Amino acid sequence: MATVSRWLPVLLLLGGLGGAAVAAAPATVLKLQGVSFKVQVTGEGTEKTVVVQASKGGKTFPAVKTQVLGSISGPEVEDLNSDGQPELLLYVTSSGSGSYGSVLAWSASKGHNLLPITMPELSGKLAQGYMGHDQFAVVETSLMRRFPLYRSGDTNAKPTGGTRQISYKLVAGEAGYQFKPVSETSFSD
Repeated sequence: MATVSRWLPVLLLLGGLGGAAVAAAPATVLKLQGVSFKVQVTGEGTEKTVVVQASKGGKTFPAVKTQVLGSISGPEVEDLNSDGQPELLLYVTSSGSGSYGSVLAWSASKGHNLLPITMPELSGKLAQGYMGHDQFAVVETSLMRRFPLYRSGDTNAKPTGGTRQISYKLVAGEAGYQFKPVSETSFSD
């Protein structure tokens, strides 16, 4: 909990946790630790196709293609688990008044593949008062998620319950990696 509150001033100075939108064309290219990630987003309206192509040292990784509903923002590249293999994160915002957030993410492997990174659904205490409007950012080696809290009777446009901030760490999973919530802080307005 102290770790999250230590980063709050940094996050506030950033003006939130959102990033720039990924352009539909041309492709966005990000590089870290010798790995180049090329992100191409195509599609009209809320239905988008995302294609991620990575390469390192002249060797191309197999492309990853996925469909999303909503808009893509971010993107960010960081070595979240400090293993010398960077991760690519794309932030997805659903269309509609809720603007529910999610994360598409992959880790570059030494075997020249992109391993998927999953994020758990909000549940239990972490989901109390949640109605979307997520913002995401990487702060050092943590993924930070922040959203307004809603009380009973609040309208979607007028939350009155403050803000919740969740810090996630990257951990090894069965078929790749996953984001594990490690701390949570709620702030009242």
